[in-house]
Amino acid sequence: MNIIDLLITEMTREAETTRKMLALVPAEKFDWAPHQKSMKLKNLATHIADLPGWVTMAMTTDELDFDQNNWTPTDVTGTAELLALFEENFRSGLSTLENATPELLTGTWTMRSGDQIYSTWTKYETIRHAFSQTIHHRAQLGVYLRLLNIPIPGSYGPSADDPSM
Repeated sequence: MNIIDLLITEMTREAETTRKMLALVPAEKFDWAPHQKSMKLKNLATHIADLPGWVTMAMTTDELDFDQNNWTPTDVTGTAELLALFEENFRSGLSTLENATPELLTGTWTMRSGDQIYSTWTKYETIRHAFSQTIHHRAQLGVYLRLLNIPIPGSYGPSADDPSM
């Protein structure tokens, strides 16, 4: 397997778990947060749904400059829209990888805000960072769901809510 195939496999596997988690996000709790310093549930879930799109961004741009970007999160009003947003970003990221070459992964990608540089990575490292962010925030979402007494599915094996446990 080449590196592109490995990234496609990983992205596809992680998407299965992400889909299961996002499907459990209750729209009536979108404004809920476990702490005043925590993101609202809607913001967290929307961020998770957006992250597969970072694969496309990493492969088709050389940087993200927050000072030059008037990006706003997609406003979803329900769980179905949240899942549709995830699927759209997943298809975009997957298609980008399917059409990529390993040589493209060695290009440089920078995250900045004007002159302040937050990170400079290879495009490969940027994609891996997006995958790690997905896993990190999905775990955070699992805590939110647990605190809302919503049974959570297993990620890499059964969860405590699995009937066989």
